[in-house]
Order: sequence, then structure tokens, then C-alpha cells
Amino acid sequence: MPDIMGMVYGALNTIFNPILALDPNPTNPALTVLIIAFFVSLITTIANKYLVDQDEMNAIQERNKAFQKELRDAQKRGDGKKIAELQAKQTEMMKDQSAMMSNQFKPMIVTFVPIILIFFWMRTSAISNLVIILPPSVYWVTLTPLWHVIGSIFYGGQATIPYGIGWLLWYMICTFGMSQILRKFLGFKQGF
Repeated sequence: MPDIMGMVYGALNTIFNPILALDPNPTNPALTVLIIAFFVSLITTIANKYLVDQDEMNAIQERNKAFQKELRDAQKRGDGKKIAELQAKQTEMMKDQSAMMSNQFKPMIVTFVPIILIFFWMRTSAISNLVIILPPSVYWVTLTPLWHVIGSIFYGGQATIPYGIGWLLWYMICTFGMSQILRKFLGFKQGF
């Protein structure tokens, strides 16, 4: 029986090892993680752009906002008749929410397996030893101490390098930033 994960790991090595080799500091490959985060963000953003009907999503969100505002106003006024009317309309709004959720899952179906494979590669490559030292203000703003506590609960041990983060949190920070930039560049109307 062929070793499928070994073949996948070999293919990922073929793709990502040249990027890792170009990193100015291959023993602490922060730039490689940034480049991988860019490519993953690009793939997920393009999948969102072409698999999700952005106009429909925005229309559903606007209808939902208007409905919520109307309901709040009716509740403030104590207008029982309007509240009952809006509650009857709520099932229709739930259908819209359901349609919006299923629409948002389309890109996830396409991108889930490649992203998991990339995570597998990063966890088993030289990237797993990555430590980034953050400026103290960024360390606190990103809630890194909380992540360290959560990590120590699940994985044992504790952070020993002051203001240091590992590859996963660095990847998450890079991906979040890249995704926002790419969404703006590709003309998304909403930030998230």
C-alpha cells in the first residue's frame, strides 16, 4: 500500500522547499511563513470572490440589518402589533440567513483540504521551530499571552521566550493582514 501522506509531504516539499531555501534565515523562516500566508490568502480570497455571490450576500445583510433595526424600534415603542408582524416575518429572515451560511461554505469546501495539507507540511518542516519576537505593544494587542495559556493547556509546556510567538500565531497574523489587503484589492465591499 502506498504511503499517501509521504507522497503528499514529498510534493509539498517540492513546492515549498525552494521558498524556504530563499528565506534569508532558513533556521527561523518568518519570511517563508509570510509568503505561504500570502498564497493561502490569495487562494481563499479568489475562491470567495468567484464562488460567493457578493451582491446577494450584501443584500441579505442589508435586509437583516433593516429587519433588526425595525424590530428594535418596535420593541422600544412597545408596539405589540408590529412586533408580532415582524416575528412572523422572522422565518423568512432565517431562510435568508441559512442561504447566506450555505453560500459562505462553498469556498471552504474548495480550500479546506489544500490548507490542511499546507498546515501539515508547516508543522513537520523547519517552520515548526519558528519563533518571532514581537514588539511588546503588538504582543499585548494580539492577545499573545492568552494564546500562550491556551497552548500550554493543550500542548503542555509554556512560552520561554519573552514576547515570542510560534509559527501558527505568526501565520494567523500574516494571513489576517494579507486577506484584508487582498479583499480590498479585489473589490470586496465588506471587510470580512
